[in-house]
Amino acid sequence: MDTIELQRIALIGNDNWWYRERRAIISGELLRFSVPGAAVDIGAGAGADARMLAGHGWRATAIDLNPEAVALARAHGVEAYEGDARYLPLPGEEYDLALAMDVLAHIDDQERAAAEIVRVLRPGGTALVSVPCDMGLWSAHDVALGRVRRYTRDALTELLEGAGLLLERLWSRGVLLRPVLRRLRHRTTRREDLAPLHPLANEALRLSMALERRLPLWSWPGTWLFARCRRPG
Repeated sequence: MDTIELQRIALIGNDNWWYRERRAIISGELLRFSVPGAAVDIGAGAGADARMLAGHGWRATAIDLNPEAVALARAHGVEAYEGDARYLPLPGEEYDLALAMDVLAHIDDQERAAAEIVRVLRPGGTALVSVPCDMGLWSAHDVALGRVRRYTRDALTELLEGAGLLLERLWSRGVLLRPVLRRLRHRTTRREDLAPLHPLANEALRLSMALERRLPLWSWPGTWLFARCRRPG
């Protein structure tokens, strides 16, 4: 991915309905911590989530395999390093929180990446993970994004627990949007998550996700899965 594409993604991410929803989920999870600590964002891209963590008082470090993404993150004031999620250039037992937002789905050796999350977390530390769910939704959209799989609840649970994490919560997002997104993504090869949207469409999608937060749909089939887990301490 070149610099122009990364800059476009960074700009879209500031207001895009999905990235705003993801940041809202992370912000809500941060309320579980009594005080901010040290956090690492794995597969951080241009560092938007790391900047949000810093805004909440966390000492945030961003890791991304793409050197252009690392340069953009640093340009925005983020402490960022180039690194592979399977071999993080970080000391062990250093972080209170690890984010892996839509990262594991891109990695062939997902077990190695999950083990690295455990390694860098302090005992008792928390991992927040998001993945696309259900191979029945697989389409050219996933190929365009460089994914190698989508997940079932059982598959994600097996991966995280197999790495030694204690699963505290597993929930779905994108339940209300699932029928619409499924139809769109099987009709086009465009990268809808990153494509510019008309402001009204973007707002409608944002409101749909906001409504979903107020409904008991966490166990229903959706488009994404989120997991909160903890390294035993």
